[in-house]
Amino acid sequence: MTQEITITIPDESLSALEITPEKLTAEIRLIAAIKYYEMGRLSTGAAAVFAGIPKVLFLTKLGDYGVNTFKLTEAELIEDLANA
Repeated sequence: MTQEITITIPDESLSALEITPEKLTAEIRLIAAIKYYEMGRLSTGAAAVFAGIPKVLFLTKLGDYGVNTFKLTEAELIEDLANA
């Protein structure tokens, strides 16, 4: 099951960002997933699903945003190995 959330973005913000609404949606999902991962609220796998991208791609995006990729807890490492 999925949920849809609607947010309102001023036209000026879209213009300033020079981005389409579709690309902004994907970027917001990715940034939120990265932040939730960084805060420890989502595992890498759950954050990748949240962002709508493959886990391997999510891991590379962490580095792009300056987030430590290897901040996994022992439980997360075990989960990742089990899902590999």
